[in-house]
Amino acid sequence: QLQASGGGLVQPGGSLRLSCVASGNTFKINAMGWYRQAPEKQRELVAGIIVRDSKTIYGDVERDRFTISIDNARHTVYLQMHSLKPEDTGVYFCNADVLAIPIERTWGQGTLVTVSS
Repeated sequence: QLQASGGGLVQPGGSLRLSCVASGNTFKINAMGWYRQAPEKQRELVAGIIVRDSKTIYGDVERDRFTISIDNARHTVYLQMHSLKPEDTGVYFCNADVLAIPIERTWGQGTLVTVSS
């Protein structure tokens, strides 16, 4: 299971840090990440991270505003967001992947980020 938190209302230019805690068979997880879904848009990748070596991948986002990190001891993945813009508004979902064929993906419940003045 995944439990996401940290969303909320923030003014443009503000920052937020999202957290996602994994529980259960965490030893099976190979990768974790964050996706977001803006109103009336498809879900898109923000960032992903490999558990074993913390290698990261970013989606089509401004790389200098988003940073993904992981605390393996706490089974927690973070998404630090800076200089937030109204277009960053959306529901942010964390995911955990077990690299099998096919990939076994678990989704968190989502946390709403609203960037507005």
